[in-house]
Amino acid sequence: MTMPEWREAITQAIGRLLLSAPDEAAFRASLRSASLEDVHLFDMHTDAHTVLRDQELAAATTGAYCKLSLQISGAAKLVQDGRTCLLEPGDLALYVTQRPYELSYPGPQHSLVVLFPQNVVHMSPEQIGQVTATRVSRNEGLGRVAVPLFEQLAANIDLLEGAHAMSLVRSALDMLVTVLSAEAHASGRDTTENILLQQAEAYVEDNLHDPELSPSRIAGALYVSVRQLHSRFSQGEQTVSAYIRARRLERIRQDLADPLLAHESVHTISSRYGLFDPSYVSKALKTEYGESPSAYRSRVLGG
Repeated sequence: MTMPEWREAITQAIGRLLLSAPDEAAFRASLRSASLEDVHLFDMHTDAHTVLRDQELAAATTGAYCKLSLQISGAAKLVQDGRTCLLEPGDLALYVTQRPYELSYPGPQHSLVVLFPQNVVHMSPEQIGQVTATRVSRNEGLGRVAVPLFEQLAANIDLLEGAHAMSLVRSALDMLVTVLSAEAHASGRDTTENILLQQAEAYVEDNLHDPELSPSRIAGALYVSVRQLHSRFSQGEQTVSAYIRARRLERIRQDLADPLLAHESVHTISSRYGLFDPSYVSKALKTEYGESPSAYRSRVLGG
């Protein structure tokens, strides 16, 4: 593709960005992509260029989305939230679409970009903000486990379709969350309040099966007051109860898309996460995601 063609392709695939190249007349690029529900993967080969999302474009963003950029060959520089990281082959970094960023490639390069809603990963906006533009290397720490997963996704992008592929992508994103959380903790960016939030979220995740799961039960388990707990969640503009509900619905939705659980009824799956009223579950999922449990399952499993 030429630069005008590349601008059009990126606008259609990802959204409006400001693209420039040192030699726009000679610029060439190619793109392969895969979409799995609301997660989109882009395998890119390009010449030297710069990608800018300025304040105006960021302010016009609808929805909270993350991007992951994995450098496969060549190099890149990512700037966001006052941080700058240099990416060499085998490095990846996270950034968000609702704040300005700049991603520059000084020469020919090959990279994988993954675009996904923030709610796909089990991290609060504050936690994500602590680790944007932070390099994760295939040669260091847990990056030795996480980076190869995304390298394999890039190498096999043409094979990524269906529920099994979605499970693989979610596993890779879950591993990324583990790595980034460890990075935030190791770098001392975790505050006492963030630690409380992480502990509360972990407790919720481990007890979604309990129909009695509530703010008071969580607070008691963590030896804090209910007021403290509510205060910490309110900073993320979400109540504790709303968070519990969202996590239950997301886990139910994940199981509905799992081909290994296709024999289980919606009621069996929702009961596993503490919701026993089929009518409530059906209405809640349709309100949250725009389709009923049966319609969603039929669509993703091809039934």
